[in-house]
Amino acid sequence: MAYEFDVDDVTFLTSQRGADALADAARLPLTDASLLKDVPTLRGRHAPHEAALVETVRARRRAVGKLEDADELLLSDTSLQQSTPSAVAAHRAADIAGRHPGAVVHDVTCSIGSEMLALSAADGLGGVVGSDLDPVRLAMAAHNLRGRSGVQLVRADALAPCSQADVVIADPGRRTARGRTFRLDELDPPLLELLSVYAGRPLVVKCSPGLDYRMLRDRFGVDAAIQVTSLDGGVREACLWTEADDLPERRATVLRTVGDGAVHVDELTSDDSDEVDDPGVDDWIVDPDGAVVRAGLVRHYAHRHRLRQLDPQIAYLTGDTVPAGARGFRIVDRLGVTERALRSVLAAHDCGSLEILVRGLDIDPDRLRRKLKLKGSTPLALVLTRIGRNGVAFVCEPGVRH
Repeated sequence: MAYEFDVDDVTFLTSQRGADALADAARLPLTDASLLKDVPTLRGRHAPHEAALVETVRARRRAVGKLEDADELLLSDTSLQQSTPSAVAAHRAADIAGRHPGAVVHDVTCSIGSEMLALSAADGLGGVVGSDLDPVRLAMAAHNLRGRSGVQLVRADALAPCSQADVVIADPGRRTARGRTFRLDELDPPLLELLSVYAGRPLVVKCSPGLDYRMLRDRFGVDAAIQVTSLDGGVREACLWTEADDLPERRATVLRTVGDGAVHVDELTSDDSDEVDDPGVDDWIVDPDGAVVRAGLVRHYAHRHRLRQLDPQIAYLTGDTVPAGARGFRIVDRLGVTERALRSVLAAHDCGSLEILVRGLDIDPDRLRRKLKLKGSTPLALVLTRIGRNGVAFVCEPGVRH
C-alpha cells in the first residue's frame, strides 16, 4: 500500500534539508529487493521522514515518461496513478485556450497540480485556479507550481463553487475502498452532481475510458460532447465537454510521441464521413487505435484511409495498405477457429511464438496459446474474429506499426 503523506512530510520535503535528503535517497536503489536494507539507512539519516522519501523517489521514477520534469515533483504512487499524462494535459490546455481565449480556468479537483502545470504553460489563457479538499495535496501542488504566474490555489469542495472562472475542469476519483469503480454515483465527486452544479458554465470532466457516454445521453439527458484520447497506443481517458455546441458529438484524439518531446496529433470526429465500401478481405488487417474504437468512429476512420470492414459489427478493418501510425497484420492464411485446424496450420507455418488478437468471439488468448503447443521457430500473429455468424482465423505476419 502506498504511503500517505501528512503536512509535516510536505513541509520537510520542500525545505532545503528535505531537498538534500531527497538527493541522498535518489542515490539508493530503492527497489522491492533492496528496501529492507535501504529503509533503515534512510531512517538513520532522515527519521521520521524516511517513508516519505522512499515514496517520493520511487513515484518520481515511475513518473518518467508520463509527467514532465518528474524528478522535481512532489507526488505519491496514488496521485501519480490519478494524474493525466503531460502530453494529454498539454493538448487539452491548448484546446481550451483555442476555444476560450483569455479564459480563467478552474481545476476543482487539482490534487498535486499536474493538470494546472499544463494549463499555466498554455498560451492565451487568462489565469488558472486550483482547488482541492486535501490540504496535503494542495501543499504538494503549491510546490509543484512554484514560480508559475497567474496561478491561485484554494482549499474547497468541488461541489461548492468558489470562483467565477470561465471554464471548469474536474477529474472525479474512480477508486473506493473496494477498488476501482465505474458507477457514476460512486465517483468522487459524483458525475451527475458535478454536471448539475456547473450547469451553464463550460465544464470539462475527465472520466474512465470505459464511460458509457450513450447511457449518459439517453438515460440522463446529458448534453455533452465526448472526446476519447489515446497516447502511444493506449487509451487514457474519455472527456466530457459541456456547453460545447461548436464541438462534434464525438471525437477521437490520437496522440503519438515522435521524439524530442514532440507529439503528433491525429483527430477524427463524428462530423467526418463514414461512407465505406462493402465488407471484404484484402491484404492487410488494420487494428484501429483504441480511441477510434471507443468513440464509435471506426467507419469514419475507414473512410479517411480508404479501408473497409471485415464485418459491419466488428472493429477490425482491411485494406491494401496500412495508414501511418496504425498497426497492421499482413494475411498469410485464413481458416476456421477450431483448435485442431489452428494447430495444423500453425505447425505448417513453423510457428513458434504467437500474438493472438480477438474481437467478436469468446476466446481466451492465453488459454488458446497453451493448448496450441507451438514448437516451431517463426513468429506470427493470429487474428480471431467473426464474419457474419462464422468465426474466422487469420494467420498473419507479426504486427507492424507503419
